[in-house]
This record gives sequence, structure tokens and C-alpha cells, in this order.
Amino acid sequence: MKQSRFEARHQAEWRTFGDTLDALEKGRKGSPTARDFPTAYRRLCQHLALARSRGYSSHSVDYLQQLAQRGHQQLYRHRSPLGGRLLGFMLGGFPRLAREEWRHVLAASLLFYLCLLGMAALVLAFPELVYSLVSASQVEQMEAMYNPEARRLGEFGTRGSGEDWVMFGYYVMNNIGIAFQTFAGGLLFGLGTLFYLLFNGLMIGAIAGHLTGIGYHQPFWSFVIGHGAFELTAITLAGAAGLKLGTALIAPGRLGRGEALRLAAARAVRLIAGAALMLLIAAFIEAYWSSMTFTSASVKYAVGALLWLLVGLYFTLGGRSQNASE
Repeated sequence: MKQSRFEARHQAEWRTFGDTLDALEKGRKGSPTARDFPTAYRRLCQHLALARSRGYSSHSVDYLQQLAQRGHQQLYRHRSPLGGRLLGFMLGGFPRLAREEWRHVLAASLLFYLCLLGMAALVLAFPELVYSLVSASQVEQMEAMYNPEARRLGEFGTRGSGEDWVMFGYYVMNNIGIAFQTFAGGLLFGLGTLFYLLFNGLMIGAIAGHLTGIGYHQPFWSFVIGHGAFELTAITLAGAAGLKLGTALIAPGRLGRGEALRLAAARAVRLIAGAALMLLIAAFIEAYWSSMTFTSASVKYAVGALLWLLVGLYFTLGGRSQNASE
């Protein structure tokens, strides 16, 4: 069935379902439509599954997805406390959402990682190129942070293990700030998101290439490999969320830009929320594990490889159960 016929046939039913949701969200539960809500919710989920399987436009799928999410919250809000919903989102909804938005995730990942690896290769080949992006004082600071003789890696100055919580707070604020900049840049028709992905990829690549070139590769890579699984993945997911907003503004389809942006934001906000939780994990690992020098680099590489594998499996397999929470 063509999308136009599908929408014409069911539009009134979706509108009624939306009105019921509005009533339930305002606390009015006594209407006949509210009593029939579970049946209407199941029908809407069937329509969403049909729209996805038939490859209908993303705007139609997003519209039905938003109704389904609101319906799910109303249907189960008295059965699952906030903590349970958050756990369900992280165990199922978040990785499933990332897979559904694979085009935006792929675009953000390619831009970020290609810039990072390309710049690292260029700096290795032309060492002076690092100063075109990073100031001399910043380069000197990075060399001190990853000096093989340093007592703790990645530190800005002398600190003891009792101050790890201070660095944890710094990493949280810094990394989440970068992620939200990347996400909010999508409101500039995606240009801000593209800029921050490009800028951060080039900066990280320049620093990685420089430290590798001067022989500091072991302390640097053993430092970043552990928390990088969560941090770098979260940055690309924040980029995907920003690109989602930008796409809605550039190509709203048959919807108005405001409505297209509202529908896109419902999914993009969930992506950035999951990315923020990943950055909390990254900050904890960075403060309490990555900076340690008492363990060998080979152990850190092994732990880092395991963490990358776990993140990959999480986004590949998470939320595939039919009963996983939205």
C-alpha cells in the first residue's frame, strides 16, 4: 500500500489516539476512549511496524514512533518507577534507538573518525603541522601530561589519588559540555554539529599524532583506550543527534519545519541523554583507571580492548528482545 493511502486510511485514528493521550497526560481517565486505550495502543504499534517494514518516510515513522512512546509511558507509568524506566532505556531503548538512527550515527562517525585519523597521519608525516591547530603552550602541556616519567597520566598538575573525584567532576563537565555543543549545533541547520565533529576530530588527531611522533605513544594510547570506548562513541552519538535536528530543518518533507523539528527532537533528546550517561561512565574510568601508572600498558590495552568489545556488543545486541522497554 502506498504511503499516502495508508496515512489517509488511519490518520483519523491516530488523531483520536493523540487526543486520548492528551487527556491521559492531563489526568482525565474516565472517557470511553481512555478505557479503550490498550487496544488503540496495540493498533498504533502495528501501524508503526508496518510503516517501518514498508520503508515509509522518516517523518511518518517518527510521528508514529512519538505517539507510541507517549502511549508506552501512559500504559506502563504506574507499573515501572523512574529508576526502572531509566534502566529499561539503557538496557534496551537506547541501543535500539542508535540502530534505528544508523544513518545519522554512520555519518557522524565517519566525519569524526576520518578527521581524527587523517590529522594524526598528517602530523606524523609533517610534525610542525600540529602548531596550526594547537598552541605551543597547549602542546607543552600535553607533553607534560603524557610524559613516560609522569607519576600519573593525563593530569594537569601534581595531584594525589584522593583528588581523583575532582578530576572526575572536571571530566564530566568538560565532556558533557562538548557533547551538548555538538548536539545543539544541529539547530543551525546541522552546520554547528558538523563544525564540532570536524574540530574535535582534528584536535584529537593532531594531539595523538604529535605524542605518537615524539615517542609518547605508549602512555598516551594506554591512557585513552579504556575510557575512549565510551567517550568517543558518545561524541559521535551526540553528533548523530545534532544531525537529526539539522536534517529535520533542511528536509522537513510534507511537514512544517516546526513540526518536523519537534518530531526529530523527541528522538534526538533521547540519543543525547544516552550519550550523557555514557560520558559519566567514561569520566569515572578516566579519573580512576586511565590515569593510573601502577599497572602495565599491556593490561590497559587488554582492558581497553574488552571495553570496546562490550560497547560494540551493547549497541549490536541491546534491546533486540520484543519485551525490551522503549
